[in-house]
Amino acid sequence: MDQLTDQQINDQKVLFDFIRVYCRAKHASVEAAEVEIPEKMRRFYRKGLSLCPDCAALAAYALEKRRKCPLDPKPSCKHCRIHCYSREYRSRIREIMAFSGRRMILRGRLDYLWHYFF
Repeated sequence: MDQLTDQQINDQKVLFDFIRVYCRAKHASVEAAEVEIPEKMRRFYRKGLSLCPDCAALAAYALEKRRKCPLDPKPSCKHCRIHCYSREYRSRIREIMAFSGRRMILRGRLDYLWHYFF
């Protein structure tokens, strides 16, 4: 994997956390599988990251798009001038962010509110 800055690692961690909250709430009855995560992010997921197949595919897609980003330095996706996600994936990410963001803020995770605005 390419060299990741702390900001890029944090952006990916936030995305994985949002996908995990969404998956647990919406797909709890679906059998989960472990998701392969970059080495530098394993400190956040010591017990691993289990998602349903659909959410795991979305997380893998997001990682791949981030890895292949042509911009240097890589901006966070919300500040990017080009959008590399396909329309389908972009709408799924929006749905996940809206659902998970509200849940996390209501549970006291104000650090994600900070990430949303900046």
